[in-house]
Amino acid sequence: MLEAVAFTILVPGTVAFWLPRVILDRTRLAWPSTWSGAQLAALFPLAAGAEIYARCVWEFVTRGRGIPAPIDHPTQLVVTGLYRYVRNPMYLGVLLFLLGEALFLQYRDFVIYAIGWLAVVHVFVLVYEEPNLRRKFGASYERYTRHVRRWLPGRAYDGTRGSS
Repeated sequence: MLEAVAFTILVPGTVAFWLPRVILDRTRLAWPSTWSGAQLAALFPLAAGAEIYARCVWEFVTRGRGIPAPIDHPTQLVVTGLYRYVRNPMYLGVLLFLLGEALFLQYRDFVIYAIGWLAVVHVFVLVYEEPNLRRKFGASYERYTRHVRRWLPGRAYDGTRGSS
């Protein structure tokens, strides 16, 4: 579990906190002196994104027996929890968190940053993650991809459906 915490600080922490400070206007990333309805509304996507991410990491650690990093890939294909509904819920949780940050800060460029991040992630998923998972898990991953969409949640996957 310590590896999962370190991964979270390093990777999503970089995406959500450290990289925006390098790329975006730091003065716009300051904590607002007073809160409005936007800050209160932003608490929902921030909390939901963090919860989604935490649930996914828990699934990786407990079901997959690893973390979502090349240094300790899961040894079991994770198709439980939120992964029953969508193939990339962890990324969607991070995206929701980033959009919550944009709303909290009332910073349009942060939305552009979040969309750019998602575009990079999408290419990474297509070029690295999916081919790697196909090699590692073979037919079980193929069956999973036939029933569970990459980005849009759908019906729950039970892992027993045959070919469609």
